[in-house]
Amino acid sequence: MAAVKSPRHRAREFAVQGLYQWQVGGQDEAAIETQAESVAGFDKVDRELYQALLHGAMRTEESLKDLITPHVSRNWEEVSPIERCILLLATFELSNNIETPYRVVINEAIELAKTYGGTDGHKFVNGILDKLVPQLRPHETAR
Repeated sequence: MAAVKSPRHRAREFAVQGLYQWQVGGQDEAAIETQAESVAGFDKVDRELYQALLHGAMRTEESLKDLITPHVSRNWEEVSPIERCILLLATFELSNNIETPYRVVINEAIELAKTYGGTDGHKFVNGILDKLVPQLRPHETAR
């Protein structure tokens, strides 16, 4: 039996899919939202979180990439599109949704990478986010 997905997890799934449509398909925010709203299951999404993550990651892409790329051992364009989208989403959430514990953000990103990414994509995503946490959430990682 499949695990029940929380409204927040669904919001992250839809946000990653939207970022993918934007990055790969060149769709704009309005087209992405219109399409998402027509998909079965969207009614179970935490809409506020979905919109915050999607729009926030899109609007701050350059600053998010500036945070991520020093920790990537290859050219940003060589990273798979889905992993780029997951990293943008999670980095935005780490930077802006401080009410969500960093461990939750990382776990959600890993789950998204396992579902949508390549074979070892979740390890790559985990490694990058682990390096970003001390920088973005020093108050949570101080011992």
